[in-house]
Amino acid sequence: MGARKKVTVIGAGQVGATAAQRLAERDFYDVVLVDIPQVDGVPQGKALDLMESGPVEGYDSHLVGTIGYDETENSDVIVITGGSPRKPGMSRDDLLLLNAGIIKSITENAVKKSPNAIIVMVTNPLDAMAHVAYKVSGFPKNRVVGMAGVLDSARFRTFIALELGVSVEDVTAFVMGGHGDTMVPLPRYSTVGGIPITELLSAERIQALCERTANGGAEVVQLLKTSAWYAPASAVAAMVDSILLDKKRIMPCAALLEGEYGVEGLFVGVPVKLGADGVEQIIEIKLQADEQVAFNKSVGAVHELIEVLREKLPEIKA
Repeated sequence: MGARKKVTVIGAGQVGATAAQRLAERDFYDVVLVDIPQVDGVPQGKALDLMESGPVEGYDSHLVGTIGYDETENSDVIVITGGSPRKPGMSRDDLLLLNAGIIKSITENAVKKSPNAIIVMVTNPLDAMAHVAYKVSGFPKNRVVGMAGVLDSARFRTFIALELGVSVEDVTAFVMGGHGDTMVPLPRYSTVGGIPITELLSAERIQALCERTANGGAEVVQLLKTSAWYAPASAVAAMVDSILLDKKRIMPCAALLEGEYGVEGLFVGVPVKLGADGVEQIIEIKLQADEQVAFNKSVGAVHELIEVLREKLPEIKA
């Protein structure tokens, strides 16, 4: 066995700290938890707390907390969760300009220390922030990927399993498009034990589950008064596993499209093969007319955000 893989998690809030916990508990990775100087002590304290869980939980993962980037050097994966969370009444779009500046700074600092890393973007609005990281890092497109579809499809799977009273393990769900209210759940590709849910549920019930999935983030925000963190952290860890263990799982992720699905130069959620090289393949499926309309609407929403970035933050060269 060689040295453990190194994962840097930037942002030691609820999502980042829980992602660090999920990753540490796997016992394959060492984790660096980074946050801003204004919260000095927080990343260090959380990392120490997680290290002290190791003897009880049975993991030897090494964790370091820091407000700088020296400790992140030569990371294999950089998970970016830093930025402002979504508050009640705030659209994902409201976060755009606020978080774009933060992501620019984080990316610049992180890639200086880890020029060969793969970036997993979590900060919202997700598709646009992945775009910012891609432009600022100068990385090839396969090494920047956004976490959205894994979370969205996990929510869809949860709702399907609850509706049918079956194990979530036997439910596969498929969600495409931008991460937000315009996402596109695809029921005909969503199955229970291989059986499409279109054969198990009425069109009306499926529509209700699709709507709940699209509003899944907002539903949690309404209850918690802040963004979710347990399921997002699990989704991050699953993606990191697929990359660093070279599992080549097929996962819905935000990837840069260059002609696929008729989209040029935007990060949009599509099924990808995720392995040691990051996004190793974009899988194209044929969409039905109504699905294509919904997908185009979702792409349009992402395009609008990028246009705002180009206009208001030209230094990002989006």
